[in-house]
Amino acid sequence: MFDSPLSASAYEVLGVAPTVDHDELRRAYRLRMRQTHPDTGGDAAVFIQVQHAWELVGTPEGRAAYDRGHGFAEKSEWSGWRPPATRTDTRPRARSYGHPGGWRRERYLTLIREWAGHGVEVSDPYDPALVRQAPRELRRLLADALAEEATARTVADLGMGFTVWHDVAAGTDLEDKLDHVVLSPSGLYGVMSEDFGGVVGFRRGEITGPSLGHRAPVTTLLARLRVVSRAAKVRFGGAIVVLPDDDLAQAVTPMGSIRGVPVVVVRRSALAMMLRQGVPGARAIGGNELFDVRTRLQQTVRFV
Repeated sequence: MFDSPLSASAYEVLGVAPTVDHDELRRAYRLRMRQTHPDTGGDAAVFIQVQHAWELVGTPEGRAAYDRGHGFAEKSEWSGWRPPATRTDTRPRARSYGHPGGWRRERYLTLIREWAGHGVEVSDPYDPALVRQAPRELRRLLADALAEEATARTVADLGMGFTVWHDVAAGTDLEDKLDHVVLSPSGLYGVMSEDFGGVVGFRRGEITGPSLGHRAPVTTLLARLRVVSRAAKVRFGGAIVVLPDDDLAQAVTPMGSIRGVPVVVVRRSALAMMLRQGVPGARAIGGNELFDVRTRLQQTVRFV
């Protein structure tokens, strides 16, 4: 929360400018607590956001640290949106192919400089103050790149029994891609890593919410999954949509079987468990079949 490029800042949640003094900040906090309290008809999710915002900026020390980390101070110390550093540990990791989040990061870097304007020096394209001013679609590109990288780290830590392909082409348009294809003993899965910047709901087998607009993530994921399935002549056991923990009311939301494919929506923190245990209804893969599926995918997968 508050660390996504799409998130409202602590000040926005409290309804004040970042320059207000401490007394005004405290008054705003108390007002927002009354407005959002569930006992008086407020939204419980927003009430929790208000509490968390105050935890971050409610003391001079905490506020100073928050301002430095989120672009409200003259000098920023935030580095969480930059590409992750190369790992140096030697623990066994999953086989990994492709560049997670790479296409969206490259697209973001191109568009943020175009948006800043010709002749404008963009010394740090991940500067929180710059990102916060950018159009939502640019911020969404960065948010989704971060989401894909987080999923990649989770799968990598599952060990050598897993194989993952990132940024897999699923059509002629570069945007038609499967974020991840994960092969494991529990099944073969198509995975979409998303960040919609807010709490989502569900209706008729689809993810809904004010931040989604006309997007249909489950429908899109299944369509792209079919393209890869036909090309590689493999059968996917399930489809997984991964969202930030704060955007889901529960850790795992089974959507049932849609067009013959079991679909689940999971919190990011529950992804490892889901991949180990398997999507409900998914068919396990083992022995020679596991080797055959891996070979077929290696021979046919293209990257964006």
